[in-house]
Amino acid sequence: MSSALSRSFLFVPANRPERFDKAAASGAHQVILDLEDAVAPADKGAARGFIAQWSGRTDAIVRVNGADTPFFAADMDMIRRAGVTRLMLPKAEPGAINRLVGSLDRPCQVIALIETVRGYAELRSIGKSGLVSQFAFGNLDFGIDAGVTETAQELDPVRLQIVLESRLAGLAPPIDGVTTSWTDPATFGAAVGRAKSLGFAAKLCIHPAQVKLVNEAFLPTADEVVWARRVLEVAKGANGAAVALDGKMIDAPVIRRAELILAGTASSAT
Repeated sequence: MSSALSRSFLFVPANRPERFDKAAASGAHQVILDLEDAVAPADKGAARGFIAQWSGRTDAIVRVNGADTPFFAADMDMIRRAGVTRLMLPKAEPGAINRLVGSLDRPCQVIALIETVRGYAELRSIGKSGLVSQFAFGNLDFGIDAGVTETAQELDPVRLQIVLESRLAGLAPPIDGVTTSWTDPATFGAAVGRAKSLGFAAKLCIHPAQVKLVNEAFLPTADEVVWARRVLEVAKGANGAAVALDGKMIDAPVIRRAELILAGTASSAT
């Protein structure tokens, strides 16, 4: 399915080919074969070979190494030879975008991973580059670069700006960063709920146990669906006249929100 409609993006170390099929069967809407953080330098060559062998079996996303690393050129050579057309670019900044453009020989769908203060400051130019289809937030690396320790909501202003710049550039709603715990559903659920409320439409996952929670959390709730249906029914009966529901005025923005909620239900993937 299109990543624009996907809610869960599951990382898999690219040097662990025995996990590829399991990840594809996990219920994750997208699988990201990771050549970067999850793979030691000595294992990157073998990992490229595993991706090339598996790439024809599914439309996975490949996270390449940073454009400023000594591994990037070999990554892109494999990308070209294997016919990969979906990439995640870490530490996305204008210079990295330019190097990626110079390394491509075909149109690619690119997710720009915002992990640095410089990347954050250049969100607008990255979004307008014509190469990027979606932003993702690399909250762990961003916190290190910014000198901010994220314990709860410290990086939410950054998240909101990523959402706004995505909208301004006409990109798909962005993907929130990882939550390192998968054994505490309450904490994880709160993090996903907060990302959803800020306008994110998906989340990066680092363990299959997180996938189901993410898929469900980004769907409209039962109460939201009931409310949306009531709004549209009342609006339809009013024939364009001003109308109230539960003591609140129903106007064009409210109707549009109701439509989006029901559209999210109709286009959901399980």
